[in-house]
Amino acid sequence: MRDAIVIGSGIAGMTCAIRLAERGVHVCLVSPFPSERSQSVLAAGGINGVLSEHEEGDSVACHIEDTLRGGCGLAGRKAVTGLCESAEDIIRRLEKAGTVFSVDENGRPLRRAFGGQSFRRTYYCGSATGKHIVSALVMELRRYEARGLVERKLWSCFYSALISDGRCCGVILYDETKLDLIPLTADAVVIATGGQNAMFGKTTGSTQCDGYTAGKLFTQGVELKNLEFIQYHPTTIETKQKRMLISEAVRGEGGRLFYLEDGRRVYFLEDKYGPNGNLMTRDIISREIDAAGKTVWLDISFLGEEEIMRRLPEVRDLCLKYIGLDIAKEPVPVAPSVHFFMGGIAVHLNHETNIKNLFAIGECASMYHGANRLGGNSLLSAQYSAIVAAEEIASRAPAGGVPDFAAELGEGRAHLRKLKESSGSRFPVTYIREMLADTMREDLGITRDEASLRSGIKSIDYYLSLADGINYDSSVAMHELYSLKAILQLARATLTSAESRRESRGAHFRADYPCEDDSYAAATIISYDEGRYSTRLDEERKYES
Repeated sequence: MRDAIVIGSGIAGMTCAIRLAERGVHVCLVSPFPSERSQSVLAAGGINGVLSEHEEGDSVACHIEDTLRGGCGLAGRKAVTGLCESAEDIIRRLEKAGTVFSVDENGRPLRRAFGGQSFRRTYYCGSATGKHIVSALVMELRRYEARGLVERKLWSCFYSALISDGRCCGVILYDETKLDLIPLTADAVVIATGGQNAMFGKTTGSTQCDGYTAGKLFTQGVELKNLEFIQYHPTTIETKQKRMLISEAVRGEGGRLFYLEDGRRVYFLEDKYGPNGNLMTRDIISREIDAAGKTVWLDISFLGEEEIMRRLPEVRDLCLKYIGLDIAKEPVPVAPSVHFFMGGIAVHLNHETNIKNLFAIGECASMYHGANRLGGNSLLSAQYSAIVAAEEIASRAPAGGVPDFAAELGEGRAHLRKLKESSGSRFPVTYIREMLADTMREDLGITRDEASLRSGIKSIDYYLSLADGINYDSSVAMHELYSLKAILQLARATLTSAESRRESRGAHFRADYPCEDDSYAAATIISYDEGRYSTRLDEERKYES
C-alpha cells in the first residue's frame, strides 16, 4: 500500500508507524498529544519474553501455556504462539533502539517474577519500563519523520471513520487548532487508542483513553469483543487525581500482602494459595482483597533501603510523593482499581476488523489475553500486534479510488454546530460523565450479578436519553462534547456483554453464576444496529481470540 493513517501514538501506534515506514509506506500518525504524554509511559513492571539466556527450565512453549492458562480458555493458541515466539526479536529490537534494560553487576539482563507465570521472564527497566520504551521509539520514529515517511499530526482527535461498502477509506479528525473537522483518506487505517479508562473515572490509566473511538466505530458497524473482561490491578493507592499503580514488580521482588487481625499480620494469600500466593493472577488477588473487607497492606520493607533503591526506586518515590510513606520502612495500604481491558475491537489474526482495511492494535484490540491478562504481556502484545498489522498492510496493493465523503463531512460539521447552539439540558456533560463513572464502578465491579448489571443498563439508557440535549460549555473541550454519546453506547455494550455471559471466568466474576461453564468457552461478540445491541458467542472462532 502507498499510505496509512495510525490513530494513537503510544507504544503500539509508534511501533506500527516505524514498521510501516521501514516497508516504504507513508504514515500519518495522529494524536491529541505527543507520545511522551501517552498512557504507555505509565507501564511500569516489564515485558515478558523467553530469551536465549532464559531461566533454567523455562521455554517459549511454557510462556505459551502460561498465557493460555491465564486467559482461561479464551486466548487462541495460534495468536498466543505468534506472540510468544516473537518476544526475543521484539526485545532485541528495543535494545537496539536504545531501551536500557536493568542488568546485574556482571551486565546480564535481570528478570523478575510476575503473576501467573511459571518462571522469571519479565525484563524491565527499573519500574518505569514503559517510559524507557517510549523514549527509545520516539527517537527511532524521528529518523523516519526526517525522511518524510512519517508525518505527525498533533492536537487532532478521531471523529469518525470514512467507510463505504464495507471498506475503510480514511477518517474525519477534529483539529483542535482549527476548531474544525478535517477529512484524511488513506489505503488503510490503524486504531491504536488504548482502553476506556475515563469511562470508569479514576483508574490507573490516562483519562485520554476514554473509549470514544471504539464506541464510535461500534455505531459505524465495527464489531466488539469480550468487553466484560476488565482487569482490576490488585495494588493501587488513592490520590486526588487518580489511582496510582503500585507495580506488580513489588510482589515480583518478594512483596507480601496482609491484613491485620487482632493486631497480628494475616498473610491471607499465602495461607490460601501457598508460598507463591502473592503472585497469583490479578483477577484472583483482586477478588481476595475485595472479599477481605478490610484494609490490605503490601510490605517490601524487608528488602532494605539499598535494594529497594536499586530495584524499585520509582515505586518508593511515588509513595513518598503522593502519600508521604516510605516503603523502605513501612507497608503501604493498597486496593484494586480498573487497570486493563482485555476486551475491545474484534480483530482477525492479521488485526483487521470486520471492515476491510480498518485495523486495531494494542489495548483497544481484543486478541491475546482471553479472559485475563498476565502482567508483562501487554507491552509485548502492543508491539507484536503493531508489527502484524503493519506487515499485512505493507503486503497489500493500493486500495484504489476513494468515494466522495462530502456528505459525511457536512453531517459532522452540522453536528458540531448543533452542539455549539445547544441549550436546555438539565445536566452538563461533565456531570453525566461523572454519573457514568459511578455507575460503571458500582454495577460492573470486581463482583457483579444480574441485578447490578441490569441496573447499570437502565442507568446508561437514562444517560443516553440526556446525551442529545446537553448544553454547550465553552470550558469543556469539543471532543468531550461530541464524544459523550458514543462513550455511553460503549458503556451500554460493555454491560450488555457482561449480562449475557452467565458464568464466571477470569476477570468476569458473577456472584449469581460463580462457576465456569464450558458452554461459554468462546468470545462474546457484540454488534450495533440502529439502537439494537446484539450479542453472540463466537463458537466458530471467527475472531481468533
